[in-house]
Amino acid sequence: MKKIIFSMMMMLTIAISANAQAQIKFDKLTHNFGTFSEKDPVVKTTFTFTNVGNQPLIINQAVASCGCTVPKYTKQPVQPGQKGQIEVTYNGLGKFPGHFKKTITVRSNGKVEMTRLYIEGDMTEATK
Repeated sequence: MKKIIFSMMMMLTIAISANAQAQIKFDKLTHNFGTFSEKDPVVKTTFTFTNVGNQPLIINQAVASCGCTVPKYTKQPVQPGQKGQIEVTYNGLGKFPGHFKKTITVRSNGKVEMTRLYIEGDMTEATK
């Protein structure tokens, strides 16, 4: 009888701890810069996220699909209910004018380990 009760307590403990997890929720997954000139080729946006889980959330990395896009992210753990940010800078200097779409892959210790963010826009040619 003691073994059965002990086994049930262990299973309950495992089930409860399995539900204890960080969980990331972004305010938006896509940002459109719209149209901007090649004369001012650097544009920025900020993606805000909330830890909707019940454990601290840690962003392990945020990697852009090319060198023209640079993400900076909250390095310290984000406590449950708190917010963090990923600031993304796109630098179109030396790039061909026109439409672009870039991806930022975010990896965390959250329930969903990988999230993709997208930026896009249209850079117009500088008139002389």
